Amino acid sequence: MCGRFAVDKGTNELIEEFVAQGGDVHDWRPSYSIAPTDVVPIVRERRNSDSGEITRSLDSAVWDFHPAFIKESKRPNFNARLETVATNGMWKGAFASSHCIVPMLGYYEWADLEENGKKVKQPHFIHGATGTLAAAGIYTARRVNDEWVVSTAIITREARDASGQVHDRMPVFLTPDVYDEWLNPVKLASDADKEHTLSMLENVSGRVASTITTYEVDRRVNNSRTVDPADPALIAKIAS
Repeated sequence: MCGRFAVDKGTNELIEEFVAQGGDVHDWRPSYSIAPTDVVPIVRERRNSDSGEITRSLDSAVWDFHPAFIKESKRPNFNARLETVATNGMWKGAFASSHCIVPMLGYYEWADLEENGKKVKQPHFIHGATGTLAAAGIYTARRVNDEWVVSTAIITREARDASGQVHDRMPVFLTPDVYDEWLNPVKLASDADKEHTLSMLENVSGRVASTITTYEVDRRVNNSRTVDPADPALIAKIAS
């Protein structure tokens, strides 16, 4: 998990839903097939170095976590495990100080089947009971030529309830009552702070997991290069 997800809302709707200001996501449109290395909308908070004011904004990020200390990456790094996000050298710096929310309507997972002696992959769309899901993410920024490029990864955990019927991992989803705590740009300086945050993520995401449902969708979703990301029919339920 998860290698593809969908966002069914545009820039203004996401700004309103997460009570954020507009950042550099000026023309985001719904996409039903977002893959690693694509640009995605994220919600984050930053503190103004002069005034100390904290601002929440909707910004763009590449879904491929790429900190400045890694010069080249052979494959995209788009998911960080909850079990190691606070200690693994790739993620721990961002976990301590750079949290974000990755909005999504739902995500895709694939079940292995056998039909007529051949192995096939059946896609499932996994989504919440009501509206937008808020996946916990971390982000980083590095300079590329003369520009700052922000990149992100989604934190995942062992799957529970309906999510676990298709795959053994799922995103760590948040509830609105912990948005402020998660997005607060105060560094987690102590082990106690980190343990508290990990425990919060574990507990809250477990509650959200119980609201998740899944259904099969058309196999044309399998090829991210040929589908039209703007086509909402990609998430349409097919007859079982």
